[in-house]
Amino acid sequence: MKNISNIIKNDNKTDLKHDFMEACQDKEFKDFMYGLNIKEEILLKYTSTLQDAFIECKNCNNCRSLSTCKNKVKGYKYTPEQDGNIIIFDYEACSKKIKADKNKEYEKFIKLYDMPSSVKEASFKGIYSDDKKRLPIIKYFKEFIDNYNKEDRPKGLYLHGSFGSGKTYLIAALFNEMARRGVDSTLVYYPEFLRSLKSSFNTNYEERFEYIKKSPLLLLDDIGAENVTPWARDEILSPILQYRMDENLPTFFTSNLTIEELEKNLATTSSGVDSLKARRIVERIKQLTITESLISKNRRD
Repeated sequence: MKNISNIIKNDNKTDLKHDFMEACQDKEFKDFMYGLNIKEEILLKYTSTLQDAFIECKNCNNCRSLSTCKNKVKGYKYTPEQDGNIIIFDYEACSKKIKADKNKEYEKFIKLYDMPSSVKEASFKGIYSDDKKRLPIIKYFKEFIDNYNKEDRPKGLYLHGSFGSGKTYLIAALFNEMARRGVDSTLVYYPEFLRSLKSSFNTNYEERFEYIKKSPLLLLDDIGAENVTPWARDEILSPILQYRMDENLPTFFTSNLTIEELEKNLATTSSGVDSLKARRIVERIKQLTITESLISKNRRD
């Protein structure tokens, strides 16, 4: 009498062979399997898993962009690889994923404080160049990039204008371009930053303040929209601007207020009116920047 375990073993082999041959009726799958250069006796043990890998490989070959990836793990394909007498399956990044990751290496040079991560996607390609009001700003960007590494660094920009006109996007596009050139930058949504900084007195207050103050490129976004207090004006903004002026560090601002309106805004606090301190702040901003306006339709609508 035949050994029962041998009968079961042989039946299993028969079933595996049957499943394998049936799967190979699909010529594309058959070509995929034999293209792996793995012996058939090993392949037939993994028919169903190889079919999964084949589907993902096929998806990858027909994929137009990373955003339309159909695989279980976006940007990766399930890939078989022989290891002795077995096959190991692992997730391998596709070429589009590798390219996308490489293109985003610049992001390590960008620090955000209370800003949406979407600003890291801003680029010169996304600027509405059909708007002639943007042309002086675009020209300034080119000159800034060309002259940044010179001993006498170019000034930053005080960009004021209407709500939703794209002020933040424009400067973020410049910072992203500089990041691709290895220059560190920091983008700060100023009103919220003041609130979060105040709440960090017992944690990392000093560290955050020093980082902002010393960043090679700095954007204070939406200045003038904050709740003006003597602390915010005299203990935070003033020393930041003084340090950056002394160290010749390019500093950028966006605001819905003109520079004259900003001065009036900074003068008035709950403690009263102090025009002198406000004027000193504005004089530092003028030393650090050139001024451009952007009055345009609301691009957020």
